[in-house]
Amino acid sequence: MACAFRRSIACQLSKVLDLPPESLIKSISAVPVSKKQEGADFQLSVDSLLEDNSGRSRPDSQAKADRLAEKLKCGSVVSEISTGPGTVCFKINRELLTKAVLHQVMEDGSEYGLKSELFSGLPQRRIVVDFSSPNVAKKFHVGHLRSTLIGNFIANLKEALGHKVTRINYLGDWGLQFGLLGAGFQLFGYEEKLQSNPLQHLFEVYVQVNKEAEEDKNIAQLAHDFFRQLELGDVQALSLWQRFRDLSVTEYVRIYKRLGIYFDEYSGESFYREKAQAILQLLERRGLLQKTAYDYYCSLTRKGSAVVDLSGNGDPSAACTVMRADGTSLYVTRDIAAALDRMDKYNFDAMIYVTDKGQQKHFQQVFQILKIMGCDWAERCQHVPFGIVQGMRTRRGDVTFLEDVLNEIQTRMLQNMASIKTTKALECPEETAEKLGLAALIIQDFRGLLLSDYQFCWDRVFQSRGDTGVFLQYTHARLHSLEETFGCGYLNDFNTTCLQEPQSVSILQHLLRFDEVLYRSSQDLQPKHIVRYLLTLSHLAAAAHRKLQIKDSPPDVAGVWHGQTSSVQSCTFCPSQWNETSWNNTCM
Repeated sequence: MACAFRRSIACQLSKVLDLPPESLIKSISAVPVSKKQEGADFQLSVDSLLEDNSGRSRPDSQAKADRLAEKLKCGSVVSEISTGPGTVCFKINRELLTKAVLHQVMEDGSEYGLKSELFSGLPQRRIVVDFSSPNVAKKFHVGHLRSTLIGNFIANLKEALGHKVTRINYLGDWGLQFGLLGAGFQLFGYEEKLQSNPLQHLFEVYVQVNKEAEEDKNIAQLAHDFFRQLELGDVQALSLWQRFRDLSVTEYVRIYKRLGIYFDEYSGESFYREKAQAILQLLERRGLLQKTAYDYYCSLTRKGSAVVDLSGNGDPSAACTVMRADGTSLYVTRDIAAALDRMDKYNFDAMIYVTDKGQQKHFQQVFQILKIMGCDWAERCQHVPFGIVQGMRTRRGDVTFLEDVLNEIQTRMLQNMASIKTTKALECPEETAEKLGLAALIIQDFRGLLLSDYQFCWDRVFQSRGDTGVFLQYTHARLHSLEETFGCGYLNDFNTTCLQEPQSVSILQHLLRFDEVLYRSSQDLQPKHIVRYLLTLSHLAAAAHRKLQIKDSPPDVAGVWHGQTSSVQSCTFCPSQWNETSWNNTCM
């Protein structure tokens, strides 16, 4: 409904400013709810409007706002016009606000906010999201958790906005580390351990062979030779590698199921080992491949590798190594081959890579080489970097594997649930505890800027009060319980006079902002906007619970109020399972 109000305001403004309404829509924003007093519902920033049309800000924006406000008139939609610092503010007729917002909430349901005019005119796009990407033959490391959660958020958001999304898990299943692992298994591996606990045993082998290779150059050479055999297609080496890969993917699928996440395609570096050679030949034919006496990335060979000069003037610091001296490919070469293959397969409008900020330079080089190769569509490729989580520990010490985190989440949440007297008996308490704990972890992760590092704290994650995932789930469970207990579903007809209390109006005003929040997240791919919106909604609902009693209230009063607070019951843009809980069915 916010879009209809914006259009009405834009139409009135267009007559005064002699501008088409469409050019004004995005300059009109819903006003954030104020704790101190009930304010206006929408505002127009005069500075923003002037910048949009003249390219610069004016020092007399306040005077312009005052003069513009004087030219506008109230009507059936806008009941009050005022000015703020450089803004013109609009207050919507309260009866119309109540009726229109609730009607839109009931009509759109889970798609509320997605049909906004802010998204109109945007074509459906083909989007590839590359995320998670654990390393094969290693247990799912906790370091890949953020990529998994953030990538899933981006994919869900784009999908909800009507785009065609392909989710790719680009596994780390090739490279010199497999030379180490292959040689290591031949030296230290045990078939019985591989069958009983495959990834744990492979991890132990990998740790041992790395240690031995640091002290024994012969083992390092064996590892290099094994990878060389893989690159040349040696049947025995490939058979062992394929076994490691199959065991790993089976384990990853099980972990993703616990997270409520799926992929459309499991790919990997190994898919492009041959195509990477074709890339090297193409670069050489175009005169872009240069031999150098130094290889900045490989400790086993120090000369004869090949680079691409990204500076255009021979600056060695801007050279990107794309081939080892023995002709084997590198991570960057395989990523270039993968990008070309995906464009050929999906003809994407955008491809988004979700990895930690340590790989920013890598993707800059990949995109730059693609441009040098004449791929204009390299501009459609985007890297979404994120910071590092510090201090994630279980009671047993530092966390290495994701499954340790999930098990810790479940244990701690079960303890919290057991300590709360109002927790009712559940059929599957372990499953519910894990979903609640995962929601808490996601909210903790999504609250801030993705690029920022943050210190992890279990106690803060599981707090039931404040801006936490537990509080968000508690609010949802409480509203769901009210609906079940009092039968207060959505009403086809309601009395708008029952919703004039400040707490009710604040919730209605906050609902006006949802489409703007979605739009902002769709532009910068930051989940913090949606998370903060939902947490504020939960706090507003809690304040209303304290002041507006549902129990013992007439059905028309109880039902209408409950309908508005449960309008945004879950976050469509997070893992699908974490909103299916109502573990704490507390009634007022």
